[in-house]
Amino acid sequence: MKINFFIFLVVNVWSYSISTLVYAQTEEQKLVREGNKQYKEKNFSQAEKNYLDALGKKPNSFKGTFNLGDAYYQQKKYKEAAEQFEMLTSRSSNSDTLSKVYHNLGNSYLKQKEYEKSISAYKNSLKRNTEDEDARYNLAYAQKMLQQQQQKQDEKKNEDKKEDKKEDKKDKENKKDEQKDKKNEDKKEQQQKQEISKEDAQRLLEALNNDEKKLRDKMNEKKAKGTKQQVDKDW
Repeated sequence: MKINFFIFLVVNVWSYSISTLVYAQTEEQKLVREGNKQYKEKNFSQAEKNYLDALGKKPNSFKGTFNLGDAYYQQKKYKEAAEQFEMLTSRSSNSDTLSKVYHNLGNSYLKQKEYEKSISAYKNSLKRNTEDEDARYNLAYAQKMLQQQQQKQDEKKNEDKKEDKKEDKKDKENKKDEQKDKKNEDKKEQQQKQEISKEDAQRLLEALNNDEKKLRDKMNEKKAKGTKQQVDKDW
């Protein structure tokens, strides 16, 4: 319930109404008046155009800048609205006026989820008008949203750390597996070398046996020949 009520409060930005101000009939003031008329009819884009035209005639128009910020806000152009209200914070010394400027500035930052800036703006509004209950409520809401935002950021950081640890652990496991595979490959290669060495040794042994047999056969042959010749000689 409070959140829905808060949204209702946020859209009720302060604006300069034609019914509360008396204008001299200058071209800039006529454009501001026409912009106010369009604003009250909720034709915010046309109101924006009129306020911009008014500022073209008088760039330092406080009313034109203020209401242009309102027109931006109503069109959900919160960044542009904040820029207009920021400009006005140094262009007035009237406490009541500055309270409205900071209130609208706080609303614009709140819509952008820039909670720290909105909190600062609401505090500045309350310094100049302690009876602004809407600003007081919005300040409390912004503080609560900032706390939730920071909690989410902390949770995300913790999740990122966990993911980093998982990645590190996975990398270590992969590296360990790679080292294990390399050891297995080295062992297999060594075994193959040993098997080759055994085969070579067997072939060498067989060759030596064959050479020895051939030599033995040759010696036996010579011995047999020698014996035969001696018998023939005796006869």
